[in-house]
Amino acid sequence: MKKVSSKMSAKRFRHVLGVEDTAIKLAQRYMENEEKASIAALVHDYAKERDDKEMIELIRSNGLDEDMITFGNNIWHGIAGAELIKQELGIHDEEILNAVRRHTTGDVEMTMLDKIIYVADYIEPNRTQPKVDEARRLAFENINGAVEFETKQTLLYLIEKQALVYPKTIDTYNKWVAK
Repeated sequence: MKKVSSKMSAKRFRHVLGVEDTAIKLAQRYMENEEKASIAALVHDYAKERDDKEMIELIRSNGLDEDMITFGNNIWHGIAGAELIKQELGIHDEEILNAVRRHTTGDVEMTMLDKIIYVADYIEPNRTQPKVDEARRLAFENINGAVEFETKQTLLYLIEKQALVYPKTIDTYNKWVAK
């Protein structure tokens, strides 16, 4: 906890604790490993507030997809952050690392833990975006429906902002939303 909190602002850490609380509740609801949900939630934004130059170097030095650099920290903090989690925190559990990697973009194939972290990050108690209450209700009724809802809302938000959309996010939309 000290290592994680030392790498982020108080506001970000408050968010992380909200995600952890939500992830544990979702893990209980969907009979997923609560400890893994807790750990994945606590580390999911470990790299969120890192310096861009440091993160770009990390992407390059670890042979990660350099195309993600164009899309900025909102994308790469999960994917590249998993590398920092291994290196600095000594966490090597691939289920946890994949949940961190996938929490920003989703994925075509998502485990229950992936879905829990993806959704918990979107609905944690400090979030106030439009329709978050609907997302919260849905999360405890139907996790796949919550993944679909969140993916659609995220894509609508990015389109409204005329922002670049990372290709994996489009793949997630095509799998979970498009019929």
